[in-house]
Amino acid sequence: MDTAKDLRDDDLVRRMVAGDEEAFTVLYRRCQGRIYRFALHMCGNSSIAEEVAQEVFLVLIREAKRFDPRRGSLSAFLFGVARNHVLRCLERDWAYVALGDGELDSGAQDSGGAPSRPVEGTQRKRCATIVPDIFLDGLVRAETIERVRRAVLALPVNYREAVVLCDLEEMDYAQAAATLGCAVGTVRSRLHRGRALLLEKLRTAPFAVEQRAVARQARGAKVTP
Repeated sequence: MDTAKDLRDDDLVRRMVAGDEEAFTVLYRRCQGRIYRFALHMCGNSSIAEEVAQEVFLVLIREAKRFDPRRGSLSAFLFGVARNHVLRCLERDWAYVALGDGELDSGAQDSGGAPSRPVEGTQRKRCATIVPDIFLDGLVRAETIERVRRAVLALPVNYREAVVLCDLEEMDYAQAAATLGCAVGTVRSRLHRGRALLLEKLRTAPFAVEQRAVARQARGAKVTP
C-alpha cells in the first residue's frame, strides 16, 4: 500500500477531506516552500509572504472541497489563492512593499511560513535562467542576481506574475494560465513583455559594464615577482 508521501496531490486532498491529518502534512511540506517563494518574489516582504503562505493552507483546510482536479492541478489552485491574497496585501500594505536589505534571502526554516528549502542557491539558479550570459560573468554574477530580484519586483504586477510563475517557479504556460485565470496566449504575451522590460533594466544598468570589465581584468591579471 502506498504511503501518503507517494500519493498524487489530488489523492492527498481526498484523504484530507476524509479527515487524514497526515495527508495535509504531506501536502504542506510538498507545496509550502513554493507558495512562500512566489509571494516573496511578488511582494518583496517576508512578513507578507509568511502571511500569504499561512492563509493559503488555511483556505485548503477550510475549503478543500472546492478543489476540482478536472479544472486544474492543486498547484494551480494553491497559487491562485496565493495570488489573490498577495494582491489584497499589496493594496492594504503598499507602504511596506519596498524591498528591504536582505529581504529576499531571509529565512530557510520549515516553520512559520518560511521556505522549506533555502532560497539562496535555488533561487540564484532560477533567477539566472532569465538573464543573458553577458550579465553572468565572473565577479558580477552575485550582484546581477540581486539586481534581477529587484528588477522583477519593479515590474508591473501582471508582468511580474508571469515572470515569477514561468521563469522562477518554472511553470509551463498552461499551469500559469490556470493560476492566473487567463488564456495561454495572455500568459505568453505578458511573459514576453515582462522579460523585455526586465532585460531593458538590466542592460541599461551602468554597473553591468563596469563590473564586467573589472571581472575580466581580474581573470586576466598576472602575478609578477
